[in-house]
Amino acid sequence: MVALKSHQRVNHFPGSGFLTNKVNLAVSGLPHIPRAFRMPAEKSELLAYAKDNPKMMFVQKSNNHRGIKIEKLDALDLGADGSFVQEFVHNPLLVDGYKFDIGVYTIITSIQPLRVYIFEGDVLFRFCPVKYHPFDPEVRDKYVVGDAYLPTWKVPSLASYYTKFGFGMKGSFDAWLRAQDKNPNLVWDSVRSAIRSVFYDKETALIQASSHYPSSKNFFEMMRFDFVIDDKLEVHLMEANMSPNLSSAHFKQNRLLYEQVVYNLLSLVGVGRAVHPSSLATHSADEDEMQAAIKDIVVFADHCSVNCKNGDGACNNVECQLCLPCLSDDQKANFLQAYLEHRRRGGCRRVVPQSIHADEAHQAASMDRLTPENTLMTEWFRGMCLSDQTFCS
Repeated sequence: MVALKSHQRVNHFPGSGFLTNKVNLAVSGLPHIPRAFRMPAEKSELLAYAKDNPKMMFVQKSNNHRGIKIEKLDALDLGADGSFVQEFVHNPLLVDGYKFDIGVYTIITSIQPLRVYIFEGDVLFRFCPVKYHPFDPEVRDKYVVGDAYLPTWKVPSLASYYTKFGFGMKGSFDAWLRAQDKNPNLVWDSVRSAIRSVFYDKETALIQASSHYPSSKNFFEMMRFDFVIDDKLEVHLMEANMSPNLSSAHFKQNRLLYEQVVYNLLSLVGVGRAVHPSSLATHSADEDEMQAAIKDIVVFADHCSVNCKNGDGACNNVECQLCLPCLSDDQKANFLQAYLEHRRRGGCRRVVPQSIHADEAHQAASMDRLTPENTLMTEWFRGMCLSDQTFCS
């Protein structure tokens, strides 16, 4: 791994376990994650929280994610090392009485600067096989999604959209939600926000883990973020799955989703290409420039030509750092790669940097908490958005 050549790609990012480790993610205190307590270190905090919230239900989990069941607090093993106790989302949104979770396929292509995408062509919906009410914590099939889950096409209110009218899982759910006079954009905006907050929180750990290798540009990774939606349309991130299952052996209808996920993933990261050399190692400079040239990535022409024309001295001005004379070779390479990802994204859409509304692109957004690399990447997308609105999102 430390001797990777520049053309070789690895479908795993060093340090991605900081995102997919269930204990670390649950106790991170990030928005959209139900309150959780690491055992046994935070036992006293849990007991105090439970005392203040006597109606709250809890589940105990560990990294093996097996055997989840709602228990009374005194029945939990609060001394179990490597486990955590998490509040249970007691008011899930129900479709025809069934609780469900959603799986959003998420792709990280770069860490410094950070670039993250989600596949928006569809989303995995999995329903509990038994209706949620009357609620009984002894019946796990009411509230835990297992391998034998109820698929979308078996849920009556969604089956018509899916089977008769040809919509995917996400499209069927969105149509059903609109029929309830609710806005599905509230859900998906929150999903993107939750995913974004996780990557920003774990960014430093990812950079540190990748620093042991000559370059982080060899790596990419796809994972699945699983959410529960409550009856107020608030989303709750339950876990991030490394190497999620893409087998349609159990449900043949999932084949298309899984194939599209893989197809769009490989296209996004440049393994699947429109230009077909004999291998990823054999390509000419002319082929590279044909697909992404300097003229394709330069931004803020009016500003640079007027305010940043005084040679190297202008590069000390933050507002000039995206002008071509101020760009390092590494920055040019990053922007060329981001340009290619955008052109090859297919059904994927950018989550990091955050999307920009075209009518707000004339003014820089607040980026106080971003690293210098992420600030430049965000500003570059804003500059691209001004000339091509597809770069806004």
